[in-house]
Formats: sequence, structure tokens, C-alpha cells
Amino acid sequence: MRAIILSAGQGRRLLPLTENTPKCCLPLANHSILEWQLSQISQVGIDEVLVVTGFESERVEAVLVSASKKFANLNIRTLHNPFYARSDNLGTCWVARGEMLEPFLIINGDTLFEAAILDKLLKSAHDHPITLTTDSKGDYDDDDMKVVTDEGRLLRVGKTLDREYVNGESIGMMVFNQQGADTFRQRVEALMKSAEGLTRWYLSAIDELADEGHVGVCSIQGLSWCEVDDHADLKHAEHVVVAWPEHEGSAALSASN
Repeated sequence: MRAIILSAGQGRRLLPLTENTPKCCLPLANHSILEWQLSQISQVGIDEVLVVTGFESERVEAVLVSASKKFANLNIRTLHNPFYARSDNLGTCWVARGEMLEPFLIINGDTLFEAAILDKLLKSAHDHPITLTTDSKGDYDDDDMKVVTDEGRLLRVGKTLDREYVNGESIGMMVFNQQGADTFRQRVEALMKSAEGLTRWYLSAIDELADEGHVGVCSIQGLSWCEVDDHADLKHAEHVVVAWPEHEGSAALSASN
């Protein structure tokens, strides 16, 4: 299966660290965010990774030259989004739509996760064309990508949902079977033809498809993950990743120190 990592953005909330360096290339406990992602992906049977680049794409490609040697079981490729600065991640998915002809995974470029999360998602994605990975906590802030779910089905996803009904959050990872891949690709193409297409998140497409009954959820409560949006997140992420069990993927990172 192919994993598509959306890493086109700059990460302006992390300035000045991202003035010349894409967020996914920022160092985190001696390795880049992207390398930590690849270390976990390499452990679950995924054989191909497509990294969609944008801001300072040459720096991402340089990281991947080294990563390809560490994670030899992964076929790692890149695809460039030339209008990353004028679009949100729906536009990045539109650029990658030709890579969505078969079952695949989408992973946000700022989502860090232990391999057990991917493993659980891949094993549980059978009941719906699209399966969104979710977690839950006691309270949600304005920045959380909130969800409303019911008996394993996604009803809504978005940042502005009424918190009275919210019962989880998206962690920025989902899997598509063949039907889901076809449905999502067609919806992305349709939305990009609209006047607001360049300003929309790809999860707005998922929200529409959820309303039509196409999307299930996989809860990973109790497993380890985090996202990196700002400086506080980056500091927190350092403590998260070093606590993950050392398997083959993380051992490859350790060997490169």
C-alpha cells in the first residue's frame, strides 16, 4: 500500500525556525519530523511512500536521500505542488490525485505517531470505504480538528463544530480502500473547480463524504501521537518520540546518530 504524506507547507507558526526550512525537516530529538514518520511507517508493511513537497522542496528531497538508505524497505518518491503558497491542503491532494488510483493512506506532514497506530488503522479498516483515525480527550480547543462520531461512523469533521456534540478529534491520518480512493479523488476534483477550492482543507471533502455515509473511524485512544503546529508542540514532541518502543525503524534512526 502507498502512504501519501502531505508536506508541502512552510509551517509559519514555527518561524523563525521555518524561515528557510520546511516544517517536516525540522530536527526533533536528532532526526527530522519526516524521518520519525518514515521510521514508524517502515514497520507496518507499507512498501511505498509519496511525499508531496512545496516550500523549499530541495531540502525535503535532501532529507529523503539519506532516509532512503535507512529505510531500504520503502520505495520513497516525491511529488511537487508548485502552487503550495496559494492553496491549502485540498490543493495538495488535487496535485496528488493521480497517485490515488488504488487503496492508499494519507498522513499529514506534521502528525507524529507510533507504529502501533498505523497497524491498528490498517487492521480495522474494513467496514467503510474511508476510515479516519481519531482520539478523544476531556476538552477541545479552537485548533483541534474535531469530530462527531456514532457507533464507528464519522458524522462530521471540522474545527468549528458545536462542542456540545464533539466526541473526538482527527489525528491527521486515514486509509482509503478502492471505493474510497475513487470517491475521494472525484470529490477533490469537484471541489477544486469551485470558487473557494484553493482555500479549503481536504477534510472538508471528508466531511461531505461522511454526511453521505462513506466514512468510518478507528479510535487509537491510549496510543502515542502528537502534532507539531507551533513551538510548544515541537518541544512536547521531543518527549513523545523518544518514548516509543525501539523496533526496526527506530533502530535505523539510532544507528544513524
